Amino acid sequence: MRSMVRYGRFVAISKSNKPFPMGGQPAQQPSVSTPYEPLIGRIPIRNLKPRQPENRWPTKAFAGEVVPFQATVFREGHDQIGADLLLIDPRGTQTRHRMSPGAPGTDSWVAEALVPQPGMWSYSVEAYSDDWATWLHNAEIKIPAGIDVDVMFALALELLARATPTPAIAAATAAIADQTLSADTRLAAATADDVTAQLSVAPIASLVTTSESVPVRVERARAGLGSWYEFFPRSEGATKNPDGSWRSGTFRTAAKRLPAVAAMGFDVVYLPPIHPIGRSFRKGPNNTLNAAPDDPGSPWAIGSADGGHDAIHPELGTV
Repeated sequence: MRSMVRYGRFVAISKSNKPFPMGGQPAQQPSVSTPYEPLIGRIPIRNLKPRQPENRWPTKAFAGEVVPFQATVFREGHDQIGADLLLIDPRGTQTRHRMSPGAPGTDSWVAEALVPQPGMWSYSVEAYSDDWATWLHNAEIKIPAGIDVDVMFALALELLARATPTPAIAAATAAIADQTLSADTRLAAATADDVTAQLSVAPIASLVTTSESVPVRVERARAGLGSWYEFFPRSEGATKNPDGSWRSGTFRTAAKRLPAVAAMGFDVVYLPPIHPIGRSFRKGPNNTLNAAPDDPGSPWAIGSADGGHDAIHPELGTV
């Protein structure tokens, strides 16, 4: 018999690798314990986006794009949670972006972030229990109703002791601790604008959980948009011979056409195959099956005595 860990507890396993049936031999505590390693953090973070299926390839973006990020974050109970996007640029610099709740009832959290430069980026999501937001939600219900007022203010002081010390936090702490003030005044000190601003940037958090890292390949800006022009180099600069056959254009003659293509508003020129064209079953004009000896054939019919996919058609010149 061996032991295995399932959901944080030990389960007795028989030699057949199956748990003992109900009413069978009782499970025994193993003599050597196996450390429990949870598959997820304290706060589940699921469905990271953008992400390629099964994360086999990096997510793609282009320089200057504002990328929408999303994750499903939830926890048990009624306590408030928060989530941050952690974005790492190609130099290894990390920036933090606050995520906001998405559509109600979906547990989704969203953020948008600019990726200004090309290279390999990565991102992860950090989730946490927002302890101050939880206190504030409860305090705004209980204190005006006169329920557990002293307890709520005592909890507030414990939480503010964990905050980054600033004049705003010091002033709020002093007001909340002053029992000569009214409950409304003490609560107003806890909800002051400067306190809210600080704790929204640096929350009083616990149960911090970080997701796995997802790679993002950021390409140059032209990868994101552009007008493409399909350019047949053998057609540009081609001349008709006296016998009616055609002399192919070359890369050099085709290049003379590029300024005119750019003037039409195109940014990218892409070429059909520029490799040697096969002669067997060569097609003629208008896709006819009967090609004349001087018909150039289809550039997609690659391969002849002059070479294959790693060769340049000799009539085009060299690159």
